[in-house]
Amino acid sequence: MPGNAARRASYETDSSRVGRYVLDLLQKKIWLPKLIYSAVPYFYIAAGLAALFATFYIAEWFWVLPHYLLFAFASLHIGVIIFRRRRVRRASRQDDPDSLELNSLT
Repeated sequence: MPGNAARRASYETDSSRVGRYVLDLLQKKIWLPKLIYSAVPYFYIAAGLAALFATFYIAEWFWVLPHYLLFAFASLHIGVIIFRRRRVRRASRQDDPDSLELNSLT
């Protein structure tokens, strides 16, 4: 009965449906106001520095200390990467005369 095998294969499991939903959600573009968009790298850097300085106030070696350090370095790293990429992109736009013409048209 080849019809039963094809029918069974077409059913989706709950985990595959959830996985597809999460993937679609991660690939969706998010539009932020300009103020929030420009503050994102500074937020990451501030959060990383706050987590780094919080580790100085932990008196003993708790299980949470490595997590604070990992979060601090990851946040600092992401903040610096975002900041540098935006600065490089901004500089390349100013050097490119074609992009100035396109910006003036819009």
